[in-house]
Amino acid sequence: MKFNIGMVSLGCAKNRTDSETMLGILAESGHTLVGDPSEADVIIINTCGFIEAAKQESIDTILEMAEYKKTGRCKLLIVTGCLAERYNDEVMKEFPEADALLGVGDYHRIAEIINRAAEGERPAVYGHRDIDVPEGLPRIITTGGASAYIKIAEGCDNNCTYCAIPKIRGRYRSRTMDDIVKEAEELSENGVRELIVIAQDTTRYGIDLYGTYKLPELLRRLCSIEKLHWIRVHYFYTEAITDELIDVFAEEKKLCPYIDMPIQHINNDILRRMARRTNSAQIRQRIKDLREKIPDVTIRTSLITGFPGETEEQFKELCDFVKEARLERVGVFAFSEEEGTAAADFDGQLDEGTKNRRAEELMTIQRSISLEKNKEKLGYRVEVLCEGYDDECFLYYGRSRADSIDVDGKVYFAADDEVMPGEFKTVEILDCDEYDLTGKTI
Repeated sequence: MKFNIGMVSLGCAKNRTDSETMLGILAESGHTLVGDPSEADVIIINTCGFIEAAKQESIDTILEMAEYKKTGRCKLLIVTGCLAERYNDEVMKEFPEADALLGVGDYHRIAEIINRAAEGERPAVYGHRDIDVPEGLPRIITTGGASAYIKIAEGCDNNCTYCAIPKIRGRYRSRTMDDIVKEAEELSENGVRELIVIAQDTTRYGIDLYGTYKLPELLRRLCSIEKLHWIRVHYFYTEAITDELIDVFAEEKKLCPYIDMPIQHINNDILRRMARRTNSAQIRQRIKDLREKIPDVTIRTSLITGFPGETEEQFKELCDFVKEARLERVGVFAFSEEEGTAAADFDGQLDEGTKNRRAEELMTIQRSISLEKNKEKLGYRVEVLCEGYDDECFLYYGRSRADSIDVDGKVYFAADDEVMPGEFKTVEILDCDEYDLTGKTI
């Protein structure tokens, strides 16, 4: 049987690549892909289950999509992804509307699962988070023609005490370098100009396959792909940023000088209790190294406030660090007490009010820094990848090498001639706010 298939993808970019692979498999199997869930015979929700807010969004989306069984033509509702893997039995019990469940290690079996559900089964396939997904699977890009993610590894071995990812996504598993390069070449032939390299920890790429860090070699091979214009990388772990890796960023012009390095905290005692493999001195030194060796580097990080036992003095140390480091991009998250993680059982759990107050205080500091940083760009010319036209402000918009997709600000710009999505333009910056820049093409 062939169906109209609708997909809702939640959560991170790594989840999005899984969704894109499922879409590719289903299209290759002869199914029709539709964007409107009211027109779908089968609706797939690829869920996130990382923190409480993400879990709630996944639950709300399952319930919302289940309504199309009453108001649309939906016959089958399939729940996949992290929530399905982490809470498999609960999902099948609490959501009778769900006709099938597929865990994170089995998404390549989506066509089979739909066929089984269509034949009257209620399959639930999970618990295989440590398997290696077959290489060379088809994929349909959903980020727009010029930009695409490429996942180079799955899982994580860091086992930070606050994080459930290893329990959901399994051990760290690198893809082979040849398979990654082959996919990147295919993406470039299909019009992709910005390749966004992702993994839970990109810096450890290759350690499991080749016995040593191979990200520098992989990036040089990707930079040799002629039609790629920008290559961006998420996420770096401080202790695994080698001098060799920094040199690659300093030398390869296609690499965006954009370092996404989630440090989470700066206090050594908090870092130790988080089971981070770094310390305050190393973090500060790596920031200094990056600034010295990579021209125009943009450093992005994420921080957690209200970790169990965090004192006001330790929080002040974090605030002082943010003021001192003046990083270009900072995301702040109040600690989420995730069941099954070590930190959820730590003494010294803080109340939600304290955690959120500290998060907002930190963001207030960072907003001021962001505005100052953007003001420094006034009068400068930057290369911008056009993403579209905003009918409300009558300006084109896009991103510079300092802005990653979905997480950073935009560059809005006027142009004398029509600019198509996917085009690169040089823009002179004339105005700014805390997050966005405004200018005109040169």
